[in-house]
Amino acid sequence: MRSEASLARTVAFPRVINIEDLRRLARRRLPSVVFAYIDGGAEDEVTLHENVRAFRDVAFRPRQCVAVPSCDLRTTVLGTPLALPFLLAPVGFCRMFYPRGEAYAAREASAAGTGYILSRFSGTRLEDVREAASGPLWYQLYVPGGRAVAEATIARAKTAGYTGLVVTIDTPVAGMRERDFRHGVRYLLQGRFWASVPHAGQFITRPRWVMDFIADGAPRVFPNVELPDIGSMPCGDVGALLEKTVVTWDDLRWMHDAWKGPIVVKGVHTGDDARRAIDAGAHAVVVSNHGGRQLDGVPASIHALPEVVAAANGQIEVLMDG
Repeated sequence: MRSEASLARTVAFPRVINIEDLRRLARRRLPSVVFAYIDGGAEDEVTLHENVRAFRDVAFRPRQCVAVPSCDLRTTVLGTPLALPFLLAPVGFCRMFYPRGEAYAAREASAAGTGYILSRFSGTRLEDVREAASGPLWYQLYVPGGRAVAEATIARAKTAGYTGLVVTIDTPVAGMRERDFRHGVRYLLQGRFWASVPHAGQFITRPRWVMDFIADGAPRVFPNVELPDIGSMPCGDVGALLEKTVVTWDDLRWMHDAWKGPIVVKGVHTGDDARRAIDAGAHAVVVSNHGGRQLDGVPASIHALPEVVAAANGQIEVLMDG
């Protein structure tokens, strides 16, 4: 249920009443390849659809005849007060969807009183995102390029004022996202819009996106991943580098030494991994199947949640990736 104030705000944007409306507008604005990237999942998308369907199994148990003069959604996560009981999760390639998309998302998260988690694979410098936001920021970490490269970025994030480090553990390889192959994602990531004639039409029919993307510099690198002898990591190299730099539980030791702050382990599905995260010194875990974008066929996050909470046993905080 929504307040009268929130409903009133929809008057200015009558086409946007719920999340599905936003999805419909995004599909209308973005080339097929960009929409497929943000909307799609791995393989047959069984887990992606189960993530949504599983919420229908959860029912409210309301308590009636209770006077509530105002709703208070404030909470605290890892010692940080938030006005809302959620944060904006890390999403890679945001700059594909909208010019300087990470900076705008971080700014709006701050305005709403919550935090933003910047993806390692972002198109905007982490310092620029920090400048755009006034609220809490966490940094999400993969280790492409190895330990030394990761430690350099950790130092940058620490200096810039990021207060949490989110280590994603469920991406030993890039997921087999079939929609990406069908729509020619490799050409977009390489900046070769017209390289394949069968895929060119999607850009011709979205001239506004093309003009915005070009005006934003048509970003083709990840400015927060500086590789030796190369500089900023090219967007098209993600899969190969992930395969060479799989995160292990032992890695959390040097991450602790480099970060010296709260570490969140994202991608936990089971109680066993929750206990391993605790033993490795994690301050929190995120129950997440990567939005169904990695290993297809695993349970919906909300179905995995009870097992992880039971295993955590109040020792660490447990979050869930919606």
